[in-house]
Amino acid sequence: MARIVLHKELFEYDTALRKTYPVLCGVDEAGRGPLAGDVYAAAVILSDNVLIDYLNDSKKLSEKRRELLYDEIIEKADAYCIATASVAEIDELNILQAAMLAMKRAVEGLGVSPDMALIDGNRLPELECPAENVIKGDATSASISAASVLAKVARDRYMREIAEKYPQYAFEQHKGYGTKLHCDMLKKYGASDVHRKSFLKKILG
Repeated sequence: MARIVLHKELFEYDTALRKTYPVLCGVDEAGRGPLAGDVYAAAVILSDNVLIDYLNDSKKLSEKRRELLYDEIIEKADAYCIATASVAEIDELNILQAAMLAMKRAVEGLGVSPDMALIDGNRLPELECPAENVIKGDATSASISAASVLAKVARDRYMREIAEKYPQYAFEQHKGYGTKLHCDMLKKYGASDVHRKSFLKKILG
């Protein structure tokens, strides 16, 4: 018999909040740290009767598990939206403001106005709806955890697509993060148009 892993505390956290805010939205981002690629964000609204086995902070899940959860979240969510801010916007605004912009776009793209948006971390994007920070929210709230999985998987898929266009950087391996391999390839080939120029000053001078 297969072992089922359900992190009930994540769902209980959201259930308690839905007594005050029936339409509860979780929001998280992926890709603030890499040297290349867009920053991604996702917003997810789950019903109170939805339970998703294995759902957890995306960083605690294997890539295979995240991929499976991605499809299940999309299937079971009342509403979801995945949004981005571009490399150009990151370089123009800075990464924090670009991540906030991606979160704002994700919430606005839901097609539903949440009663409350739960935002992972300690900063709030400018939203039309009420919003609240949740520190380590992807390990606290099921809705934020679901958003973290969608954002992470969508960004990883995007980086694999970029890798086909720029094979010399091996994006499929490091997803744009500043690994030794990535930094060596940057020094060898220079920056591409998908690199965040504002992140490369220490590496390329």
